[in-house]
Amino acid sequence: MALLDFLSRNKNEEAPAFAPVLPKDIYQRGSLDLVDTIAPTALKIGPREIELGEKFVRTFYTISYPRYLTDGWFAPVINLDEVLDASIFIHPVETEQALRAFQKKVAEVQSQIAERESKGLVRDPLLDTAYQDLEKLRDDLQQAQEKLFDVGLYLALYGDSKEEIDKLEGDIRGILDAKLVYTKPALFQQEQGFRSCLPLGTDELVVTSKLNSSPLSSIFPFISFDLTSDRGILYGINRHNSSLILFDRFSLENYNSVVFAKSGSGKSYATKLEILRSLMFGTDVIVIDPEREYEQLAEATGGRSFHISLSSEHHINPFDLPPVQDDEDPKDILRSNIINLVGLFRIMLGGLSPEEDAIVDRAISETYALKDITGDADFTSAEPPLLSDFEQVLSGMEGTQSLVQRLSKYTQGTWAGFLNQATNIDINQQFIVFSVRDMEDELKQIAMYIVTHYIWNAVRHNLKKRLLVIDEAWWMMKSDDTASFLYSLAKRGRKYYLGVATITQDVEDFLKSPYGRPILNNSSLQLLMKQSPTTIDLLQQTFSLTDEEKYLLLEAGVGEGLFFAGMKHVAIKVVASYTEDQIITSDPSQLLAIKQEKDRHASAGTQ
Repeated sequence: MALLDFLSRNKNEEAPAFAPVLPKDIYQRGSLDLVDTIAPTALKIGPREIELGEKFVRTFYTISYPRYLTDGWFAPVINLDEVLDASIFIHPVETEQALRAFQKKVAEVQSQIAERESKGLVRDPLLDTAYQDLEKLRDDLQQAQEKLFDVGLYLALYGDSKEEIDKLEGDIRGILDAKLVYTKPALFQQEQGFRSCLPLGTDELVVTSKLNSSPLSSIFPFISFDLTSDRGILYGINRHNSSLILFDRFSLENYNSVVFAKSGSGKSYATKLEILRSLMFGTDVIVIDPEREYEQLAEATGGRSFHISLSSEHHINPFDLPPVQDDEDPKDILRSNIINLVGLFRIMLGGLSPEEDAIVDRAISETYALKDITGDADFTSAEPPLLSDFEQVLSGMEGTQSLVQRLSKYTQGTWAGFLNQATNIDINQQFIVFSVRDMEDELKQIAMYIVTHYIWNAVRHNLKKRLLVIDEAWWMMKSDDTASFLYSLAKRGRKYYLGVATITQDVEDFLKSPYGRPILNNSSLQLLMKQSPTTIDLLQQTFSLTDEEKYLLLEAGVGEGLFFAGMKHVAIKVVASYTEDQIITSDPSQLLAIKQEKDRHASAGTQ
């Protein structure tokens, strides 16, 4: 007899207590059944537990409940991070039968109360309360407002040893005892108890308590949030109930996300894991990488990396214009680009007075006009001007000496190689990384603005599903112009099938920016990971966190945090497979080991 047949047989059937499947039986049968494959190798039944293969199982049942049961009292047990099975058997009781039983019980209680009164004893509050409860329940049953049920609640605990089960049983019984719900182990009934907890729908213990509809509803087990959808990528494991957190950001009201975490908490790891899984679903991904953390991922997935620095061979001309689409007006495209360039020059030139702002705006328009680029004609095939062309126009205008002097370092000085060149990169690949690590800190904000603007033009030109990841976004929040541009990306990206993932460790600077909260409000997904004590109060206020969630973020391990989707949120654990981990890791020790392994293979290949 197969072991699962034994486990699922009726308790009245006669069968040996232990009937393993022998190899010769399988050989003679000529095939291996599914039940033989998934059944444990052996079963040993004891008075307090069952040895199920290499595991131990112990079953216990509830014997009494308090007078009142609050909603969600069973939640701490269900959400316990342990392996257990819970079975709830609900047997309806006929109302007519229940009323007859209550009539007899009410008579008994009345008799006891009358007997105490005749003896001159002090009134017993317990008897009075019982009488009132019985009468109220009898009225509710008579009026069909309540129904009565025989309810059996059984728990099966699993562990690798008896000691582990003893500890788990103590924890669970402590939780339930605190709520005045008392339990007992199924002594010498472990076999029946275990089968009652299997998904077979058979109650072999039949240890029940009578509950009416209201308290019965409080046992409803499905109370922990399941943040999941029917399609999408795996973001992590729900730490409440070990369910999967699956989401497709492109099915939400907007496609944006925000990640807040301190350094070393696993924010880049979680982002790279999302990128890797998004690539598998055909999403194009573009990353602005300030620390060259994504190059290994780009190399492993056949992507392309561009190094943006003063000595780099890769250049982006900020005067580039996107091709005009059929549903777009050239005037609007040109005007939008001029506004963005004015914002860029505010950053480059250390701010502009109102007069200088107007001069720069006019000079940009005249610079474009030199190349026959105006809003009256299609300029798709026109050659865009360079920064030196703008300087030439600016120097020919009155009152621009200070502007020209400040601009000269970008056209003739040390920084000339960065901006004053024609664009020579192509991002027509599925995965692109722009690395700005080697750019001087003084220019990093400018570089991120120019790269983001170039990406935005490409996004508007060619509609496809894209994810733009901006790591260490606090660089772009340092000025209102770059922060405003980032907000416009988050706000307008949905129209162009673009999701913007904003990642930062400097939470305070991000949220203090006038554009920080609007960006947050335009992000359907948020991920909070380990936080420092200096920023946790600000996050608690912003996200309306409970004190428990606040301490969870303070004490979270690497890869742990809170995952928000709309109004719901759960505790998350980011989990990667071994292969994914080797591709996306940022751990210096792992990276060194991977490098040494590559060098070893390379040296072996040359010999």
